[in-house]
Amino acid sequence: MKKSKRTKKSNSWKIKQHRDQFVKKSKTLGYRSRASFKLIDLNKKFRFIKKNTNLLDLGSSPGGWAQVARKMIISGKILSVDTKFMKPIKDIHFLNCDIFDPKTEEKISRFFPRQLDVIISDMAADTTGSKSLDSIRTNQLCSKVLELSSNLLKSDGVVVSKLFMGEDFIEVKNLAKSLFKEVNFFKPDSSRNESKETYLHCKILKL
Repeated sequence: MKKSKRTKKSNSWKIKQHRDQFVKKSKTLGYRSRASFKLIDLNKKFRFIKKNTNLLDLGSSPGGWAQVARKMIISGKILSVDTKFMKPIKDIHFLNCDIFDPKTEEKISRFFPRQLDVIISDMAADTTGSKSLDSIRTNQLCSKVLELSSNLLKSDGVVVSKLFMGEDFIEVKNLAKSLFKEVNFFKPDSSRNESKETYLHCKILKL
């Protein structure tokens, strides 16, 4: 019975992928993920990536956001970080490590001698089958991104991070407002309608 339900769910996902316009566009344009269009939408809305931006890409695998950032950034540096392997992208340095490991922040700081302009994160926790638990775990990742941002960003820096609309949404929102002067939320057109995800955009650290 359980196997049958999993099979139906898998088949439904495959059909959805086949019909998804952003999946088709990502293949046409050579992007590794449909998520690439989320970063494109976010940057159209907030215009935080410049040609000289020094950018940290957290939870980068498979590399869809890194590909978009690389097209926009000419003279800045890009560092991608993930616990999962990411195939190389020209001019992008990759660290295979965990953001909860204290040594990771040290490695990031060594790569960027000066503080960062932008931190982006499309991280989501691995699904467990419980939407409530998945939301909590993903929002814990977002909270960690905010914590790192307060240490690594320039005073006028920007952080963009995925989070889920769930029971702990307000806690993450309050954390963001305690750290940044400007806090906004935005759901890109490329986000699926049924998804609870939204994106946090924060700018200018409170000193």
